[in-house]
Amino acid sequence: MKILVTGGAGFIGSAVIRHIIHNTGDSVVNVDKLTYAGNLESLASVSDDSRYTFEKVDICDRKALDEVLERHQPDSVMHLAAESHVDRSIDGPAAFMETNIIGTYTLLEAARQYWNTLDANGRQVFRFHHVSTDEVYGDLEGPEDLFTESSPYAPSSPYSASKASSDHLVRAWLRTYDFPTLISNCSNNYGPYHFPEKLIPLMILNALEGKPLPVYGEGTQVRDWLYVEDHARALYKIVTEGKVGETYNIGGHNEKQNIEVVHALCDLLDELVPEKPEGINRYRELVVHVQDRPGHDLRYAIDASKIQRDLGWTPEETFETGIRKTVQWYLENSEWCQRVQDGSYRRERLGTGESI
Repeated sequence: MKILVTGGAGFIGSAVIRHIIHNTGDSVVNVDKLTYAGNLESLASVSDDSRYTFEKVDICDRKALDEVLERHQPDSVMHLAAESHVDRSIDGPAAFMETNIIGTYTLLEAARQYWNTLDANGRQVFRFHHVSTDEVYGDLEGPEDLFTESSPYAPSSPYSASKASSDHLVRAWLRTYDFPTLISNCSNNYGPYHFPEKLIPLMILNALEGKPLPVYGEGTQVRDWLYVEDHARALYKIVTEGKVGETYNIGGHNEKQNIEVVHALCDLLDELVPEKPEGINRYRELVVHVQDRPGHDLRYAIDASKIQRDLGWTPEETFETGIRKTVQWYLENSEWCQRVQDGSYRRERLGTGESI
């Protein structure tokens, strides 16, 4: 099978591509605009594989999408390209509306036109898998409540509102055009190759440099943490075995308060990096509480029983095993981190010949 993955140079997209190339016989076409969060160095382990192809294309560019689809003739599309950082969406929502809403619409129409050109067998096989977030559901009130596939949408940020909109578009294309779509909504991901503006890598790298570890409010916001390689396995399960028209929630069964996550990182670093920056006895001393961001959801938690029941997927990593692997990866890949932090990963796009 040949799978076209949008946003394949991003954190989750690159994990999906690495999983497919390393663990299946399928081919991948990576379509990515290469915004600040797109890093082809995250795909160095597969970049020379004959089953992997990269296309620098903006999903808002209909002509370019048509050309890529016609030339590569994929059997499925996995749509991960998105602007995804909540703080950035608060400061500048326009890019989120453009990429997450207009981009999804443009991709849906290009894929639908391509699907209409396929023979009966090709149309039967084809799938359009839209990858979304649990943030479209808003937040939960009770400590025992869980998001299910039928939870009502109540997005709180420009980011989650744009993702909710894209989900609705995908369902409309299924209902109106019988276009074979699937949707998945996942909880917070973490793991290797995560862009350093996100909570876990930011805390690791700041701690190593003796910088403050900023925590919003009291840090009591609860998230369900999902190791990114577990997520990649789930996404591949959905696109290859999922039922058209279905939605699958993907969670890690690891609910933690943000402050618990930060403390766990500090304690691991105390163990793994005993030589601390000057003046620091324990990394927890670097934690500082800052003003909470507007509209900050208090609690997310996923009921992932459907994907377990229907597709046989469960996460392999506990939070304890996954967070240890994550910290060790960042300690062992300081060069990757440095190139992201100083911007050199953008100046020398690996394998594209592009200079930025």
